[in-house]
Amino acid sequence: MCTPLIVYTTMATLKHELWVDPEGLDTFLLAGPLRDDARKQLPAGSKLIWTVEAGSHFDAMSKYYKYRGWGKYESDQAWDFKPYPEEWLKAQKNKS
Repeated sequence: MCTPLIVYTTMATLKHELWVDPEGLDTFLLAGPLRDDARKQLPAGSKLIWTVEAGSHFDAMSKYYKYRGWGKYESDQAWDFKPYPEEWLKAQKNKS
């Protein structure tokens, strides 16, 4: 009888934010200090309209596409599927 091998991995799940500027343009980015620089450049009057947790860029973009009703997010980039580093989670928890 074979015993299945169960591998447990931990994945850093990071909070993402969707901001919309007064002209209706989206900015979708990581919450917290890792992207403070980008938030500082948002036009005055931009509003945070949605947040989501995701474990990779692909996961985040898939949820964003679903939220926006744009269909299925697709990527052929290997890095897109890599789990976020634990260091990013630690950095995010320090300030978000």
